[in-house]
Amino acid sequence: MSNFTIYHNPRCSKSRQTLAILEKHNIQAEIVLYLENPPSKQELQTLLQQLGKNPRDILRKVEEAYKSKGLADTALSDDDLLNAMIAEPKLIERPIVVSGTSAVLGRPPENVLELIK
Repeated sequence: MSNFTIYHNPRCSKSRQTLAILEKHNIQAEIVLYLENPPSKQELQTLLQQLGKNPRDILRKVEEAYKSKGLADTALSDDDLLNAMIAEPKLIERPIVVSGTSAVLGRPPENVLELIK
């Protein structure tokens, strides 16, 4: 069993590149297709803690749902943003790679090298 997990979207080039870096280092990560199996609110909160980020930091601002749901509104709470990401998982920036209690956002994909030591 791998101690790496990647929240992956196979249609995303950055996600594919990040997975390729893991594979190049002989790491067979558990792959979570988060669009098909979205994380729960608790899982998202844990990921944010591991990333050292807040919900707004991992929102995909280029998605139509970001604009149509008015997520740029700074009056929205973290809870509001988490609920939006749960309802529309494509709003979650990708890929997220977790190893143990640490995580990185694979943007750029080379960020994953911080976890491979």
